[in-house]
Amino acid sequence: MSLTTQQITNAAGFPKPAELIEITGTAALEAQDRAIMNVLYQHAHDSGRLSDILADWTLPMTALRISKHESNDRLHASLDRLMRVVVTVPVFSAKTGEPRLIKTHLFDFFDLSANAFASGATIRFGLPKQLQPVLVASGWWGRIKAATVCAMTSKYAIALYEMVQLRGGMDRCVETFPVDRFRDLMGVPKGAYQQGPDFIRFVLEAAALEVNGLSDYSVEFQVVRRHARAPITAVTLAWWRKEGDAFRATHAEQQQPKQGRTARLRRMAQAEPPNPPPGAPTGRRTTRGKGAKMGQTKTPAAPAQQLDLVDTLAAQGASSPPRGAK
Repeated sequence: MSLTTQQITNAAGFPKPAELIEITGTAALEAQDRAIMNVLYQHAHDSGRLSDILADWTLPMTALRISKHESNDRLHASLDRLMRVVVTVPVFSAKTGEPRLIKTHLFDFFDLSANAFASGATIRFGLPKQLQPVLVASGWWGRIKAATVCAMTSKYAIALYEMVQLRGGMDRCVETFPVDRFRDLMGVPKGAYQQGPDFIRFVLEAAALEVNGLSDYSVEFQVVRRHARAPITAVTLAWWRKEGDAFRATHAEQQQPKQGRTARLRRMAQAEPPNPPPGAPTGRRTTRGKGAKMGQTKTPAAPAQQLDLVDTLAAQGASSPPRGAK
C-alpha cells in the first residue's frame, strides 16, 4: 500500500492524510484557523521528518499571513483555538484490528516571536506524539491546494472542499452521509442550524457556493427526508471534476480580490454548470418556496424516468473507494 508520507507536494496540492480530513470536533475552528493548520501540516509533511517522533518544525511567520489585514491579536487567537480544540480521530488497532478513537489536540505546542509581524519572525511547533504515528501510517489522502483554501471565507466550504478532494480519486462520485455524521465532518457546532432551511442555507449552500466557484470540482447536494415536512436525515453529495471553461473560470476567480467575491460566485452559480458529468440532466437549480423542497434540485420537464443529478451519478455505478491511489 502506498503511504501518504511517500507522496510529494506538487501542482495538485499537498497530500493531506484522510485521518486529518475526517477528524471531528472542529466546530470551534474558523476559516483562518483551518487555513493555518494546513500550512503547518504541509510544512511538516514536506520536511520529510514526520516519522521522527522527536521532530519539531520552524518556518517564517509570513507563511501564516493568510490576509494582509491580519493583526498580532488575530493570529494569536487562531493559534489559541488550534491549541484548545480537541478532535477525534478514528483509527484501527495495529494489533487487534479493533476500531478505536483517539482524542487529541492538533498541535503539541507553539513557540513564536513576540511580534509575529516583525522582520525575521518565526514560529516553531510540534505535533502530538499520539497523532504522529497515525499520520505516518496513513494510506489514503486528498491533495489540498493552499491557494484554494486561502481563497475561501467559509469554514464549511474548506471542510467540504477537503472532503471532495479526499474522494476525488474514487471510482464513485456520489455518497450519502447520515446528517449527524455530515455535520460532524463539516464542523457544525452542536445545536446550531437545527432547522432544515437554516442548515441548507448557512451550511450546505454557503459551502457549495465557494467549492463550485474556487475548486477543481463542482458539487451538488440533496437532503434526504422521510417526507416533505420531516427533519433532514441524510445528505447526498455528488461531485465531478471541472474541465474547459469551468476550470479556467475557477482559476480566473482565484486571481481576483476577495472583495465582491460572493456576488461574483452567485452570478456564476446562476449560469448553467458548464461541464456536468456524462448522462446528468441540465438545468439544475436549488429552489425555494411553495411546492419546492429545500435543498433539493429540480430538473426541467423531460421524458419519464429521467433521473436527477445524484441519482444519475449513483446509477452510473460505483464500487468501494480505493484506499490510497490518487
